[in-house]
Amino acid sequence: MAWLRAGLADRFLAGGTEAPLTDFTLAQMHALGIYSSFAPQEWPCRPGAGAPSTFVLGEGAAVFALERVSRAALAAEQTTTASTPQLQLESVGFGFEAIPSKTGLSPDGQHFQTAMRQALRQANCPPDSVDALVLHSPGTPAGDAAERRAVAAVFEVENAPLLVSNKWLVGHTLGASAALSLEFALQILTYQTWPAPPFSTYMAPAPTRPIRRVLVNAAGFGGNAASALVSLV
Repeated sequence: MAWLRAGLADRFLAGGTEAPLTDFTLAQMHALGIYSSFAPQEWPCRPGAGAPSTFVLGEGAAVFALERVSRAALAAEQTTTASTPQLQLESVGFGFEAIPSKTGLSPDGQHFQTAMRQALRQANCPPDSVDALVLHSPGTPAGDAAERRAVAAVFEVENAPLLVSNKWLVGHTLGASAALSLEFALQILTYQTWPAPPFSTYMAPAPTRPIRRVLVNAAGFGGNAASALVSLV
């Protein structure tokens, strides 16, 4: 986005990929004491379901074609491809915190709060204009709770976005996680629906209003987080 906004490029490919299903990486996650004990057929990754921890590794990749387009060119394209949704990456915010813990995560998700507020501020978007939020939500009780507290701190309860996650479908894909969550957000904007989790969770089972703008959260070990705001033009 920095290159595109600065006029240093008109098109950019960006994405993420990870293939962590190795004995070494699985042993690391089991050593942290967070890996799910549910069987594969029981939907072992359950973001937003509370205890016990249901972290599960996954693999995947996603790549996006980002293009810098003038408003006039976009309007002209909309007249010729009216049936094709025009999707806009409005902003990306970042947050960091230094916490001496295994995951670098504070109880109220300070890095998430900073990232979300920065993304909203850059896009000049009020919190109540966000219709849905794709959570990072890895399925760990501490991680899920911290992010939910961060969301509560940024959004008014009565105007809170609908909370969703794709990790119960793909697991935590580490370096591909943010890209796959962003792809999930684009699917939501395009088709105005998402699959309902088959377990008890605070995730929304279905849209209850038109989805025009989606915020996507992502985080990594070491106390860093990012939030991307995408919308229908």
